[in-house]
Amino acid sequence: MVDRDPEPRRGDQGAAPIAGRNVELERQNPDLLVPPTTDSRLVPNLKFSFSQAHTRVEKGGWTREVTVRDLPVATQLAGVQFGLEPGAYREIHWHQESEWAYMLSGSARISAVDHEGRNFIEDVHAGDLWFFPQGIPHHIQALQEGAQFLLVFNDGGFSENNTFLLSDFFAHVPKPVLAKNFGWTLDQLDDLAQREKYIFAGDVPPPLSTDRVVSPTGDVPRSFKHRMLAQTPQHFRGGTVRITDSTNFAASTTTAAALVEVEPGGMRELHWHPTTDEWQYYISGRGRMGVFAASAAARTFDFQAGDVGYVPFAYGHYIENTGDEPLVFLEMFRHPRFEDISVMQWLANTPHEVVSDTINVSRSLVDALPQTKQVVI
Repeated sequence: MVDRDPEPRRGDQGAAPIAGRNVELERQNPDLLVPPTTDSRLVPNLKFSFSQAHTRVEKGGWTREVTVRDLPVATQLAGVQFGLEPGAYREIHWHQESEWAYMLSGSARISAVDHEGRNFIEDVHAGDLWFFPQGIPHHIQALQEGAQFLLVFNDGGFSENNTFLLSDFFAHVPKPVLAKNFGWTLDQLDDLAQREKYIFAGDVPPPLSTDRVVSPTGDVPRSFKHRMLAQTPQHFRGGTVRITDSTNFAASTTTAAALVEVEPGGMRELHWHPTTDEWQYYISGRGRMGVFAASAAARTFDFQAGDVGYVPFAYGHYIENTGDEPLVFLEMFRHPRFEDISVMQWLANTPHEVVSDTINVSRSLVDALPQTKQVVI
């Protein structure tokens, strides 16, 4: 049987589509073409795919970003994807924003030095996090497998193409000043980089034990690395969740995250976040998110790997697995703690007659609700 093109039709409503359409895009977004009848009124766009983002290609790797310029509602956080070949560098640099990162595949060596000269150097692998506070200089270099990772910054207007780079800095300082500062001669600066290097090829670094530099002021007091995937997950009927925030990753003072896995047929329960917006990154699988924006406004969005989702502060929402494999995604927050309000837990811990009278269901249904948070059902 030939799979028919999707049509904007629901029962006896709608009509056959006219010419001038992107059928592939409509297949990926069925709930935009034929929304659930519960969708209504105007809700801002809450989805943008990294696949639609401009890619910067350099010798040794590539990068692309999703910022407020691509997703205007996403004012609090911006995201960047990186791919580095074995040995390639994301050169030494620093930001005015904090940098939170999740290792998607491969491995890399990272290093940083703080304001007291205390240093940090570690290897990170798939499922590991790192966090560099604003203003802290750091570098990333892929190991023998190469590396792909996601960076998240605590400013929706941030651009990875606008960072403080060591090569760019030195290219804009007069050579006599550099020579005076470091005690070098002008001849020793003949090969100094004349422009930013940003991403560049290199050799795979040696074993970590031989690459360490011992600082006289010691190591940074709080590790910038955390093994998120190694955390024991919370198990629920429909999947698992791992929460990483300042309570178990002390260095991450501005960013909290949850790694959620929803089994086929499962759903991230109805909830909202009481303190801040939510930025999402979909790692694998397919799903859809329904969002309630108050005043009878609601909209449904479809997601797959590489998509970014966004939920403004206090919007009620759910995320449902619509595929036949686990749906895996990150929830990110510009806040030191992960906090959410479970609709089920809220109703179960409110006087049951009040709930029954409000939504017109029997008291017995409310009595049977679990009083503990379910997260994934």
